[in-house]
Order: sequence, then structure tokens, then C-alpha cells
Amino acid sequence: MNLTKGERLFSIFNYIFIGFLSFFAIYPFLYVLACSVSDTISVASGNVYLFPKSFRLDAYKMVLQQKEIWVSYGNTVIYTVFGTMYSLFLTICGAYPLSKERLRGKKIFSFLLLITMWFQAGIIPTYLNLKSLNLLNQRLGVIIGFGCTAFYVIIMKTYFESLPISMEESAKIDGANDLSILWNIILPLAKPSIATITLYYAVNRWNSFFWAMILLRDNSKIPLQVMLRKLIIETQAGGVSESAVNITNLGYSAETVIYATIVVAAVPIIALYPFIQKYFVKGIMVGAIKG
Repeated sequence: MNLTKGERLFSIFNYIFIGFLSFFAIYPFLYVLACSVSDTISVASGNVYLFPKSFRLDAYKMVLQQKEIWVSYGNTVIYTVFGTMYSLFLTICGAYPLSKERLRGKKIFSFLLLITMWFQAGIIPTYLNLKSLNLLNQRLGVIIGFGCTAFYVIIMKTYFESLPISMEESAKIDGANDLSILWNIILPLAKPSIATITLYYAVNRWNSFFWAMILLRDNSKIPLQVMLRKLIIETQAGGVSESAVNITNLGYSAETVIYATIVVAAVPIIALYPFIQKYFVKGIMVGAIKG
């Protein structure tokens, strides 16, 4: 197919524009990665821009030797895995009934779901609610306290509505109930939507730190993001805390250790994405367009 001069220029412009956007999107991660493997003097003097200076892995050795970081890393894995499973369970349980026309009061339930996207309780009422449920300083509070997002329920509901109703009718003729239809027919067909929403929930759980910082007081329960924030604040305060003193005594730079911790924290999510990337576009497009 022969392109006109205008179409060729437009394609060239698109490639250049997308290239710039891609560079600015990945540059922060490349910068953090370069600083994490550079020597202390180069990082402190601001001489690291894109490529590392005096390649060293001392910061990663420091991170891997710290028991506190491993404990917080394990807490983050627990909150992400169990929190994502819990959120996905609630999302499916909410989306499947709302996708059926035979549900009595469907419009009312849908309105109540949508209104949570416009109005929320706020920080203080949410905190008081969790406190009244005795979920302060409890891992269970972080996992079940923020289980479901209305937007993801709507996406999955729309995907369920896109599936042919004839399959459900045929299964009922064969004697299947709603639970077996959902488990054996609907969910296998909804893998793209489930994979997309699972990624969203997992990323939110992995990166969240605000409520974990508010609810958890025991250092043995805090996730990696709260630990990282604590390390940054301690460094900015002049290194007077125990963690900062340990870093200084071992001859490491707190800044390079922070960069290395950021990289270690981001690697699992980055490694997860390629395995579900093939479902991502299909799931979000079907869930967003129909209806």
C-alpha cells in the first residue's frame, strides 16, 4: 500500500512523538536504576543522569542483608496476594448478579454502586469505622478494609453482559445452578477481564502505603512502601535513626540504598505484567465499550 506524502509525514511525527513519551515515561525508572548501582559520591554530587557511574552493587547487598526490609517485603506480598484475592472475590460476587436482568432492584443496586464513585466517607469516618471493628494495628484491617472498587465492578459487569445468554440457558437445561454456571462457564470465558482487574488490584495493593501507615503501628507488620517512606524521612532528618546509623556505619550511602529498595520493590510488578499483557487490552476494551 502506497502512502501519500502527508501520511508518511504523519507517521513519522507519530513515531517521534510516541518515542518522546516513552522516554519520559521510563526515564524515572532508568534514573533510579542508574543511581542504585552508582558510587556514593556520584549520586550525592548529582552526576548521575541516565547511565551509572562507577558501577557498584553495594546498595543491593545492603538491602538484601537487612532483616527489616525482608520482613516488610514479606508483609507486602501477604497484603498483595490475599488482598487481591479478596478484592477479586467481592468484585465477581457484585458484578455477576448485576449483569442479570432478572435481578430484582437491579437499578437501585447499580445506583448505590455508582454513588460510591462520586461520594466517599472520608478519612476520619473510615478510620473510626475500622477502629470500631478492632482492626487497628491488624493485618486483617489492611486486607479487608478496602476490598472493592466500584469502577472495576462495572468493568466486570459489562464483560459478563457481553457473554451470550444462550450458554447459561443451555447449562440450566442440563441442570446446572447459578454457582456452577459462574464457576465452570462464565469465569473461564472472562479470563481477559479477570486478568486485567487482577493486575489493577495487585498494583494498587502493592503500591499502597497511606492506610497501612495510618492503621499499623507494629514495625513487624508494615509493608515495604511504609518502610521505604520511613527510610527516606530518616535520611532527610539527618540520619539520626537506627536504620540510618546502621547504613552509615557500614559505609553505604542512604540515598543509594533508597534507590536500590525502590528497584527491589518495583521488580515483582514489572515481572508480572508480561504474563498477563495479552489479556490486558482485550479485557479493558470489552469491559469499557459495551453498554
